[in-house]
Amino acid sequence: MTADILTPEQVQAIRERVAGLMPQVRADLESLVRIPSVSATSFDQAQVAHSAEAVAALLRAEGLDVEIIVEGGRPAVLGRIAGPPGAPTVTLYAHHDVQPPGEDADWDSPPFEPTERDGRLYGRGAADDKAGVMAHVAALRAHSGSLPVGVTVFVEGEEEFGSASLPAILDRHGDKLAADAIVIADSGNWAIGVPALTTTLRGGVRAIVRVQTLDHAVHSGMYGGAAPDAVTALVKLLATLHDEQGNVAVSGLDEGVAADLDYDEARFRAESGLLDGVSLIGSGSILTRLWHKPSITTIGMDVTSVEKASNTLAAKAAAKISMRIAPTQDPQAAFEALKSHLEQHAPWGARVEVALEESGSGFAAEADGPIYDEARASFADAWGVPPVDTGIGGSIPFISDFVARFPDAAILVTGVEDPDTRAHGANESLHLGEFERVCVAEAVLLARLGAHSD
Repeated sequence: MTADILTPEQVQAIRERVAGLMPQVRADLESLVRIPSVSATSFDQAQVAHSAEAVAALLRAEGLDVEIIVEGGRPAVLGRIAGPPGAPTVTLYAHHDVQPPGEDADWDSPPFEPTERDGRLYGRGAADDKAGVMAHVAALRAHSGSLPVGVTVFVEGEEEFGSASLPAILDRHGDKLAADAIVIADSGNWAIGVPALTTTLRGGVRAIVRVQTLDHAVHSGMYGGAAPDAVTALVKLLATLHDEQGNVAVSGLDEGVAADLDYDEARFRAESGLLDGVSLIGSGSILTRLWHKPSITTIGMDVTSVEKASNTLAAKAAAKISMRIAPTQDPQAAFEALKSHLEQHAPWGARVEVALEESGSGFAAEADGPIYDEARASFADAWGVPPVDTGIGGSIPFISDFVARFPDAAILVTGVEDPDTRAHGANESLHLGEFERVCVAEAVLLARLGAHSD
């Protein structure tokens, strides 16, 4: 149904237009990357406001009616432009805030100074997700003056900080975001040269567990051997969260099975940086472990540092736990299962308290119908090979908010990342050749959807 909706000549014309636009698209992307728009509270929020203004200016230059929205959180940008009468409507999502850069010493070039090396552009936000912003801008520019569809661009300002104000934005401005298709440019592709449509995402639960064994810290020589210290109790408790194979040992959690794609241990080791001699954990196919089974990671601990340690039995200790859950799992039920497990496995009668810090639902698309067909065809037009449907082990909790608010819209989770992107880590980067294909695919998608006008 989709193969002949655009002629090869029309696709080639879009490809050539995008190619001519790329130098300026890249320059604008680099300008955005230079703004350290970290949405975490401990960073300068004036930079997030600066980033929102910069995004707003880019959209206004393309003729959109633009407003900056603040609903109790970081500023989001909303731009709208009408399409031809009877044309479908498309909402394009991205976010302009970024993760903290971490230690400068871990980067091979300054995190907020975009730098090209070997065909990749390095910098915090170069991929996640300022390239998503610029992919939308590039698609608009490719159809400048003759948009085939009505377009709304929504660029969030706190995705990396939990999207706390998104429900209020959807409640108060959701009518402006309603569309036939919602393109969420915050995911990745299968490999360099192979595009992907993300159809499942794990949900997430973040919790704090606190352990107390003593009224106060005491001398380890005088009381050690009879009184348990809180750090050892906490470590013993955390060890109960996995079985001997490394599978999550919390009962009552959903599990699924991933599609049978070609993904072997060698590729996983190369992409993850797993050290020689270190075994993989868990059972089932690697993709099932990454996409459809729960995982638990201890991401932080409050204990005495090695430098400040003394011969003392600690009275209290705490850990932050990140649990990824199957796309079908209810996050509150998952938290209750985790909480029950930790309370029931308290070692030596230690006092254990478990508090929910944050949770978010997963995503499982019914990825069929004409809009999904056009999306897959657009990927094939841009890359020259058909896309694969993939899952993502990470979480994008706000997508469930979009699904609930717009149940009739086709949600297309796309992205600019690849296995070497290192989003959230040091030396985050964007493959420039893949980025151009992303821009072509989105411009072609708008044309394809426009051909479905009434």
